[in-house]
Amino acid sequence: MGERLASYEAFWPFYVSQHRNPVNRALHFVGTTLVIASVAAGVVLSPLWLLAAPFAGYGFAWIGHFFIEKNKPATFTYPLWSLRGDFRMYRLMWQGRMQPEIARANDLFPARA
Repeated sequence: MGERLASYEAFWPFYVSQHRNPVNRALHFVGTTLVIASVAAGVVLSPLWLLAAPFAGYGFAWIGHFFIEKNKPATFTYPLWSLRGDFRMYRLMWQGRMQPEIARANDLFPARA
């Protein structure tokens, strides 16, 4: 991907293509769940829990990218769209609707051999 993407809707299939491996997606799911739990604990128990949120989210996601997918996290180039994409992927995974998105992304961004 050479040129900068102009919109979130153009970014989304690229984002999905960077999450082809189900283990990577599972790590993102765990990280996002822990982010939500950390924020909830920060509101209910102590604001110190808010400090755990970025470590939980990025820690699991970056392990998935660097060691499983072996690609650079999209958050380095598109931080806000990447965060939005993560929550969209999380929702679609909860709903069992992520697979069609992966198929679409594979058509638009074929995997490199």
